[in-house]
Amino acid sequence: MKNFVLLISTICLFLSGCSQDPGAGATAPEVIEIAEAEYSPYVGDYDPEPLPANENRPLFGDTHLHTSYSVDAGMVGNVLDPPDAYRYARGEVITASNGVRTRLKRPLDFLVVADHAEALGVAPMIRRSDPSILEDPLGKQLHALVMEDTTESLGEAFNLFTRTKNEGTNSLASNMEFPIVPWEEIIDAAEANNEPGKFTAFIGFEWTSGPGGNNLHRVVVFRDGKDVANTRIPLSSDLNPDPEYLWDWMEQLENDTGGRLLAIPHNGNVSNGLMFSDNRLDPSYLFTQGKSIDAEYAERRMRFEPLYEVTQMKGDGEAHPLLSTTDEFADFETWDQGFNNMTLHTEDMIPYEYAREALKRGLVHEKNIGINPFKFGMIGSTDAHTSLSTTGEDNFFGKVSVLEPSNKHERFYEVVGGRILEEATKTYAWQTSASGLAAVWAKKNTRESIFEAMERKEVYATTGTRMRVRVFAGFDFQADDLSRDDFVDYAYSNGVPMGADLRNTNGATPKFLIRAAKDPDGANLDRVQIIKGWLDTNGETQERIYDVAVSDGRSIEADGRSTAPVGNTVNVADASYTNTIGDPMLTSFWEDPEFDPSLNAFYYVRVIEIPTPRWTTYDVKFFGVELPEGAPLSIQERAYTSPIWYSPK
Repeated sequence: MKNFVLLISTICLFLSGCSQDPGAGATAPEVIEIAEAEYSPYVGDYDPEPLPANENRPLFGDTHLHTSYSVDAGMVGNVLDPPDAYRYARGEVITASNGVRTRLKRPLDFLVVADHAEALGVAPMIRRSDPSILEDPLGKQLHALVMEDTTESLGEAFNLFTRTKNEGTNSLASNMEFPIVPWEEIIDAAEANNEPGKFTAFIGFEWTSGPGGNNLHRVVVFRDGKDVANTRIPLSSDLNPDPEYLWDWMEQLENDTGGRLLAIPHNGNVSNGLMFSDNRLDPSYLFTQGKSIDAEYAERRMRFEPLYEVTQMKGDGEAHPLLSTTDEFADFETWDQGFNNMTLHTEDMIPYEYAREALKRGLVHEKNIGINPFKFGMIGSTDAHTSLSTTGEDNFFGKVSVLEPSNKHERFYEVVGGRILEEATKTYAWQTSASGLAAVWAKKNTRESIFEAMERKEVYATTGTRMRVRVFAGFDFQADDLSRDDFVDYAYSNGVPMGADLRNTNGATPKFLIRAAKDPDGANLDRVQIIKGWLDTNGETQERIYDVAVSDGRSIEADGRSTAPVGNTVNVADASYTNTIGDPMLTSFWEDPEFDPSLNAFYYVRVIEIPTPRWTTYDVKFFGVELPEGAPLSIQERAYTSPIWYSPK
């Protein structure tokens, strides 16, 4: 089986400086017609209707979607532009880049088209024979290859673009005038699709910093419209890979325009220990040698980065089995074999890559410098480079367009991360996750309301499911409050929601009210858990998991855990499951049994579904291909809420 250097660069994002064999020719799988049946199960007579929007349900969206305007999408097979991405998110049938029709089961409520700032719009400019491209020697050469439009010529074009960019000779990537028109087109697409109360189209881009090939990427989201966004072209990380440089740019834009922005980091699991380092970025790009985090850094990071994208296609970043050894659910869609081609991934990097460990270490920083730099809420999104925000296991169109549904084994076996020559470090396409979504508790489906909810962290992440999760903490709640007719109003009046601070001056024990409901079109729930992290009297971080609600009448033992598994109804041959196990709704009143009012702590909720078929299992059933060795047959989708932070004062 061929190693597609193209895809290594695509997922590793050539923008990050990944090394590769500059002479290798990249090709792409042939376009496969799917004639006997529709791969996407929702394109027939199905008429998707969104659930009624009101303040008692979350809004579901994707804050991280790439279109053909990203070079690592548009030059490797994606021909769908930002208007197509919005049409798809709003529930329309779209023909994917490989010719297969597709539609979402239910429309999204909001979307951020987040194309890479670096070389923004160059790919569509090449395809439309823009005069500025043809006037450039490299552009003319790329144009000839792209217009030849064969798998070989497209691969050659992308490799040429990547090689010259890494060598510093790519005149298209370095020309800061090229993004002006594409950026205006992206803005116009968002403005045309933004319908307050019905669908929110945010303006945004991805700042794709990759010092040494290590992931420090951020998605930048504008609260405001064209009047603010059109005052700048997106900032390229090629100018400076330091996140503090990005914050400077954001702060200056806000001061100049009165607008508001936030940045959402993602994929710390492939940052090689950089994402949640205890040190600031150093010119050597070695996280052990930079200056220590101080209060100013912590304040600015939380000012501009209140959220973290904890789950997406390049793996799940909530927890890691080496860090959370008593958590049987920690090893979920884990990507840590190695990602870039310059530094091997080592175990000592892992503590600085995962959200739970960062949340714990943030308590240490707060004790030492007075401010917590890792006090973030959690969301999920896709990072899809197909213009299609597909997170359903039965409707997954892959990370990139050359890996869209196909009866060729490339859908499973292409290398999407890791060193080319070292098998143990490779990550394959079958390990890509059909994830995730951002859930936001907002009173209105508008830019302003959703953005404000993001700022206050009243959000949660899912791995693609649309389960509904709500949690409140307070000191006076009782079990009967779960069934109150005025539950929401009462909980807000007498406690705090996810993402908030809970302060205590009288030594009372915090009490939690939790409601979790299944995705109306999805699987029943297995269990609801509270993940607690705290700083003990010796200044050491600790964590503990409590099962606070379990389905099917199973018991929770005195230690707060339920060891009985929910079972598994997945029929691999049919790629099906049944909701004969689990519960459609779980609720819980929980009081911390080991609470120490003098210690800082955080609590977040994790909700886990019953097993369902993974996307690879659906592909095996549809195409009749063999399941890759090691691929899970089923998956337990889940949700992670933003934490509630407890402080004694």
